Amino acid sequence: MHSKQQALTLYSTWGCHLCEKAEQLLQQAGLQGQYQVTDIVDDEQAFARYRLMIPVLRWKDNELCWPFDAGQLATWLKDVK
Repeated sequence: MHSKQQALTLYSTWGCHLCEKAEQLLQQAGLQGQYQVTDIVDDEQAFARYRLMIPVLRWKDNELCWPFDAGQLATWLKDVK
């Protein structure tokens, strides 16, 4: 069974209110179903890399680290795609 990997990944963790805000921005941008959420607690490499930076949005080798707003998100998406 092959699953199609989402282009965008939001690195977050449970109970992170900033991560919830970041996900709300993604939804407001109309990106439902176009990203996956990865809890850094479940990913050792992600935890080591992002534990002090979450939420982080990643697409390929491009990262958008918090803080960001809807405008910055839109600009970043336009630049990386």
